[in-house]
Amino acid sequence: MKIVIVGPGAMGTLLAAILSKSKEEVWILDKNKERALKINQNGIIIEGISGNRQLTVKVAAKPEDIGQADLVIICVKSYHTKDAILNAKPIIGENTGILTLQNGIGNIEIISEVAGAEKVIGGVTSHGATLIDAGSVRHAGRGETVIGRIDGKIPVQMRSIREIFNQVGLETRISRDIKGLLWSKLIINVGINALTAVTRLNNGRLMEFEGTRRILREAVTEATRIAKRKRIKLIYDDPLAKVEAVCEATATNISSMLQDVLKKRRTEIDFINGVIVRQGQELGIPVPVNSVLVDLVKTIEASYNVTLPD
Repeated sequence: MKIVIVGPGAMGTLLAAILSKSKEEVWILDKNKERALKINQNGIIIEGISGNRQLTVKVAAKPEDIGQADLVIICVKSYHTKDAILNAKPIIGENTGILTLQNGIGNIEIISEVAGAEKVIGGVTSHGATLIDAGSVRHAGRGETVIGRIDGKIPVQMRSIREIFNQVGLETRISRDIKGLLWSKLIINVGINALTAVTRLNNGRLMEFEGTRRILREAVTEATRIAKRKRIKLIYDDPLAKVEAVCEATATNISSMLQDVLKKRRTEIDFINGVIVRQGQELGIPVPVNSVLVDLVKTIEASYNVTLPD
């Protein structure tokens, strides 16, 4: 199987490193020519819970240099999804599967519009990764990966993906209700990411202060109301307890949104808390805390280059 990972960010680099242990042909598609050349020359360096090692992975800046893929894994930021899938069209054939392992809600729909819904597989992963430099990643946390199609079908191709992932230590299972899993992960991100980005606290420290605990609870409660109105079945009975447990379990983690803010990059707020705000408006459900979090994060983004007067 020819596997092409689109996007050499933290998760894309981690997947490339781990999947390179398989017998499959693994590529990274990177639109940045200079970065692609650097990774081709230096390989991928992985450290952390997977051990420390340097690996060779094929990298291309032009999809035409790769040829048709059997599996395309989208690992870019959600706001780059449409551009990424359009750029990847030359490697997508009639039988190519497209797996999204991204944050937030809406990526499946964006990919489906370009490539066709029958090719798209949704996914969530609990693996934690931090990008140190181009082609260098720290594997910070290990967990389950779950994949599935929105229509609940389980084609042979999906079983092959599960087998390959499991062979290299990426514990993976298939679900017939990937939408419920995506929303379950969304609610965790709703409670943690924006709040860490605003306060610049590690995940675990959100539980140390009454103010952040209260905001987290309200944000999660609002998101849960939206999910219930949409009749989405979450994978846990008590969403708030789950989010608080994740904070404790990932206490030292720097959330992806906080990483973006610290590096003065655009965040995925529109695909996380922004989803709750838009759904609240459509359903007539007030979501004031999520609205404020979205406004605050967007203000932080807009003021990256603002300096205080002397």
